Amino acid sequence: MMSRSYTNLLDLAAGNFAAALGPSGSGRRRSGSFGMKRMSRVMTVPGTLAELDDEDDEAAATSSVASDVPSSAVGERIIVVANQLPVVARRRADGRGWVFSWDEDSLLLRLRDGVPDDMEVLFVGTLRADVPASEQEEVSQTLIDGFRCAPVFLPSELYERFYHHFCKRYLWPLFHYMLPFPSCLPGTESGPSVEGGRFDRAAWEAYVLANKHFYEKVVEVINPEDDYVWVHDYHLMALPTFLRRRFNRLRIGFFLHSPFPSSEIYRTLPVREEVLRTLLNCDLIGFHTFDYARHFLSCCSRMLGLEYQSKRGYIGLEYFGRTVGIKIMPMGIHMGQLQSVLRLPERERMVAELRQQFEGKVVLLGVDDMDIFKGIDLKLLAFENMLRTHPKWQGRAVLVQIANPPRGKGKEVEVIQAEIRESYERIDREFGQPGYSPVVFIDRNVTSVERLAYYTVAECVVVTAVRDGMNLTPYEYIVCRQGIPGSESELEVSGPKKSVLVVSEFIGCSPSLSGAIRVNPWNIEATAEALNEAISMSEQEKQLGHGKHYRYVSTHDVAYWSRSFVQDLERACKDHFRKPCWGIGLGFGFRVVALDQHFTKLNLDTIVMSYERAKSRVILLDYDGTIACFSRWAREYNQHLQGKVHCKEITIRAQKVSSLILVAAKRKAKKELRDETMKPIHLFGDE
Repeated sequence: MMSRSYTNLLDLAAGNFAAALGPSGSGRRRSGSFGMKRMSRVMTVPGTLAELDDEDDEAAATSSVASDVPSSAVGERIIVVANQLPVVARRRADGRGWVFSWDEDSLLLRLRDGVPDDMEVLFVGTLRADVPASEQEEVSQTLIDGFRCAPVFLPSELYERFYHHFCKRYLWPLFHYMLPFPSCLPGTESGPSVEGGRFDRAAWEAYVLANKHFYEKVVEVINPEDDYVWVHDYHLMALPTFLRRRFNRLRIGFFLHSPFPSSEIYRTLPVREEVLRTLLNCDLIGFHTFDYARHFLSCCSRMLGLEYQSKRGYIGLEYFGRTVGIKIMPMGIHMGQLQSVLRLPERERMVAELRQQFEGKVVLLGVDDMDIFKGIDLKLLAFENMLRTHPKWQGRAVLVQIANPPRGKGKEVEVIQAEIRESYERIDREFGQPGYSPVVFIDRNVTSVERLAYYTVAECVVVTAVRDGMNLTPYEYIVCRQGIPGSESELEVSGPKKSVLVVSEFIGCSPSLSGAIRVNPWNIEATAEALNEAISMSEQEKQLGHGKHYRYVSTHDVAYWSRSFVQDLERACKDHFRKPCWGIGLGFGFRVVALDQHFTKLNLDTIVMSYERAKSRVILLDYDGTIACFSRWAREYNQHLQGKVHCKEITIRAQKVSSLILVAAKRKAKKELRDETMKPIHLFGDE
């Protein structure tokens, strides 16, 4: 039988090898339908049936290379792994059991449209509901049978430390260019003290442990020879190493939906190399923009000594014989889902009400999550400045700001909420008139119908995020202003279609919107002038910009994005089963070394015998990385050997050598070798 490898990176990192295997050497027992011991559909590990019977439930679950979930016998399958499933779970009215439905606002759900028809899609992730342990098996079976979803159930305490502590309070701010504070900031007159996002080793361990739970669920449902795995976002960056250790040839893709910071920011992460190495265990890594990909490549170069190559438009990193592809593709929206909402009678009713409410007014719209990076406070300050410097808009311009409830917790959110409330109340006091409120602030969840109704009546959409991975608000606005193709509804935008966008230059969708007015949201005065320019723009300019944007948005939708990623993932994995490979390393240092298919391992005895029989011998001594480039581990090894290897040791091995060749050797080293060996020394690359 093949030896069982360690899979608990959390214990490996701490040096606790016994805990990695558990008290009996097999780890934690798992209950539920997926933990049931059953015959593998495909056997790729040598062994006998008797050996399978001797294993316990956990060993059977982790040793099986086949899925416990029925899949297509012909077509391939892609397993989409994300923090949350695209499913909404609700308790029944009588409290007995659950009711499930698709989350229509989830773009992960819509990526199925870009997957080939013969490829099955299976989702793995957590549920946004607290399911008691006694009901988890039944819920799992229901979701698998009806939704092709495999839920991951994390203990509430672990989820709190994994998601709210490490992901939202450390990784998320860092990836949005916010350096962690060395200590808590003192309180100020404007608000309470702000807690710094310092690195917490216990939270990192919780992050790794949560990723291990996701890994175990994937192992339960996977058939590694047929399946692709597509991992999403920064919540699951440790998952690729778990999967690669278990299945060396598994086809893994990863897409980061947040920004990737510059190396100067990223290098502050104490586990910076661990995160880079686990991502490099993927076959394809995707980013929204070229800047994010460039920052990742720069980090790999500066911290791991890896250089990328670009061939025929494809970017790749050579990592121990494997080529890790880099994909740059901004995400799109789902046109069909938006247009189906636009056709609803309820949406038309709401549009009529809003047009009556804002009759004679110019509506500027903002739709943002309530967090510290969306720049809502900067938007309000710019709007206030515009009203003050351009009095003609007083009584006419209205800023409608929809603020979705915050996803994270912490004092930072409370501080920004207090600042925003103070700003819009001040604007209303200064510029408000009877029957006119310059700011309409909506701080609650709005339905998709209500949101699209606001898009339809807005003359301009304003996005002033100081950093955002993608932000699809401008795309949705453009589609709503275009309306439904062929519709004759009186509520649609009459005449030629038009729209105006004011967007921050620090969001992922900005490069694709060439006709938008780009702003630096930190420059309040310039942003205020941009708002004035937007609502003062001529009709022809609005129409030209809208037409250009709509052509792009309608052709680069979410299906185009997912189809392009899957195609590139297939291309990146085409040589998986051709090259011999070996898995080496422990913990996050694990990697797969891939070799040429004609590679033959040298036999030491044969080499020694040939050396003894040879009549003419040449030794090439490399120095300072001339023949082979120095990597970081090589430099460390060189420093370790410094002072321990002397010329006299080389003398013993050089007695039967015809000549020595030193490559880029120092003059002093050349002289010592000549004096000791009395052999001719040929020197190349001398300083």
